[in-house]
Amino acid sequence: MTLLPVADAQTRVLALGRAVRPETLPIADTIGRYAAADIVALRTQPARPLSAMDGYAIRFDDLPGPWDVIGESAAGASFPGTVTPGQATRIFTGAAMPAGTDCVLVQEEAAREGDRLTLAGEGPVRGGNVRRAGLDFREGEVLIAAGERITPTRAALAAIGGHGTLPVGRRVRVAIAATGDELVPAGSAIGPDQLPETNGLMLAGLLADLPVDRIDLGILPDRMDALEAAFRAVDCDLLVTTGGASVGDHDLVKPALIAAGGSLDFWRIALRPGKPMLAGRRGDAAVLGLPGNPVSACITAILFVRPLVARIAGAADPLPRPIAATLAHPLPANGPRQDYLRATLIGGTVSTAAIQDSSMLRTLARSDCLIIRAPHAPAAMAGDSAEILQLA
Repeated sequence: MTLLPVADAQTRVLALGRAVRPETLPIADTIGRYAAADIVALRTQPARPLSAMDGYAIRFDDLPGPWDVIGESAAGASFPGTVTPGQATRIFTGAAMPAGTDCVLVQEEAAREGDRLTLAGEGPVRGGNVRRAGLDFREGEVLIAAGERITPTRAALAAIGGHGTLPVGRRVRVAIAATGDELVPAGSAIGPDQLPETNGLMLAGLLADLPVDRIDLGILPDRMDALEAAFRAVDCDLLVTTGGASVGDHDLVKPALIAAGGSLDFWRIALRPGKPMLAGRRGDAAVLGLPGNPVSACITAILFVRPLVARIAGAADPLPRPIAATLAHPLPANGPRQDYLRATLIGGTVSTAAIQDSSMLRTLARSDCLIIRAPHAPAAMAGDSAEILQLA
């Protein structure tokens, strides 16, 4: 069977995702969600010209002065009158510019005795130290595009744009099942042929910053009846399994998915580590079957599970974005699969771990990035640029 390139596999995985229905929530409850529609400004900001500095609001044509100070304009308490030639008002940062004024003489360049104001510096340029109306945005402009994540700063932007609620995708229901007769819960007494289950814990952590309601299916045995029953019973948007996706006699996730009424989209990727991953559907739910090896499970979760969860939640651009770094040492030519080397990044220079065996969970835990090596990439030298994915 031909192995599917990583980029093609990501495209097909994202196509499996069906966006959840939108809901409208108070802004404070939308942080971390994805905008379900364009968020448009309901007002102009600033609504009128404001002072950018503490000082005095004057007419530029009255320079170099002097001026008579006739009042004060503060944020939330603007000067109600009109400033005429030869007059000025005391003004504070964020206050509305009084009618008749067009620039601000900063207080460091002003001298005042009583109500008499004189120039004590160079003075402003025409329109200087003034934030014009609409400098940030104008009513009707798009503040947050559909599919963008509501970050704390975007939430603040929407609020100052006049919104109290926002339409966002609901939380994604993700069911996670570990498969394998050798697995026992972490912290349990362990026999010589057993292993603590770690993938569910790791997946929960990898999805913690996304809008997810997690359904823990626990550890499922390597039995067709148990797997089929669990797959049929779960109600979710995405089912993620770990283990049982390869070609051994006890790798039953694929046939159990078919028996439960599901369908397979693809199986096996030109990826190292993580080749024996499968993707499919059952009813309205997407299904991803990850390898049981924890390193392979982590890397396939970063490349496929997180992006799919984000897409289902409404993200317009869910794939992880690599950045460039400089290699600290040479790398050999790569083989036919896209490789993700565990590495550390210090000051823009990246170093690979000495042992890249996919069983080395401690190596992964000590790494903070992955070096991406394209299929058949030629040997690279120290000082060459490389693409990396940073790990949380």
